[in-house]
Amino acid sequence: MSTTRTVPTLDDVARKAGVSTATVSRCLNTPERVVERTRSRVLRAVEELGYTPNFGARVMAAKRTFTIGAIIPTMENAIFARGLQAFQEELHARGYTLLVSSTSYKPEIEAEQVRALVARGADGLLLIGYARNPDIYNYLGQRAIPALLAWAFLPGAEPACIGFDNRRSMQALANKVISMGHRDIAVISGIVEGNDRAEDRRQGIIDALLENGLDPEKMRIIETSYGIENGAMAFDQLMEEETRPTVVMCGNDVLAAGALRRARELGMSVPDDISITGFDDIELARILTPTLTTVHVPHREMGRRAAAELVRMVEQQSDGLSEQLESSLILRESLKDLN
Repeated sequence: MSTTRTVPTLDDVARKAGVSTATVSRCLNTPERVVERTRSRVLRAVEELGYTPNFGARVMAAKRTFTIGAIIPTMENAIFARGLQAFQEELHARGYTLLVSSTSYKPEIEAEQVRALVARGADGLLLIGYARNPDIYNYLGQRAIPALLAWAFLPGAEPACIGFDNRRSMQALANKVISMGHRDIAVISGIVEGNDRAEDRRQGIIDALLENGLDPEKMRIIETSYGIENGAMAFDQLMEEETRPTVVMCGNDVLAAGALRRARELGMSVPDDISITGFDDIELARILTPTLTTVHVPHREMGRRAAAELVRMVEQQSDGLSEQLESSLILRESLKDLN
């Protein structure tokens, strides 16, 4: 007995739905152009027949794969999750599929992933921040693959970026901390090598100190990889100092969560004994005890706008427009006013 199964075709769907093949194609590719009654009939036929569009034919016709690559530094915490989810949702609404890879904050892995995604036919790439070898942009330019940056913003920089100013955002938080009477400030920073966002956030604190006539050389800074446990260990090191700070400013909310946990384990009250701040305003910041003072980053809006602009670049409707989004201070329980 033969087990060969006939694969349904576009003609089969059109015949079952009682429409032309052109109408079926419109229903699948631009459904908003088809009246609802016809669209429902076609989609019902697609479902009943188990029809799958010929992706290869679509690629050949459009000279695109309708695939976008995103290369993020890590999948181990929630820093990028919300923005990437919005990025994927907007791509899906525009008929594109997302491929994601991560680099573990290693430039050589990012370079490998760029080449791998291009080899798999990615029409465009989303990259995080500015810190990378310019050879990557040359490689993409030679192959006419658009690249858009996110999670950072530098006026006039290339390539185009949809993001926010990490340095100015952290400077605003540090100014608030200083205005509340804190002078002994310590920092738990992400590793700055190859990470312009971590470097800019640290520099933002230094800017605020200088602006208020304080000496940045007296500020203790500990660099560590992102992670709750790493934040806890870095906090431990700071507490071993002869003179303890009144506030620990952390490079992101994950590090701050680790610092908060360790403070509690040491029997310290936050913010009565020491204040702690974060950066990003991920969901974790709202459920910590005490709730975390931080900088709100518009992750979802950034992801949505980045997807829309990158699709326009892929479809040659834009050469790449940069857009700066605004962050905001979120004052919660973990920061004490010493005045």
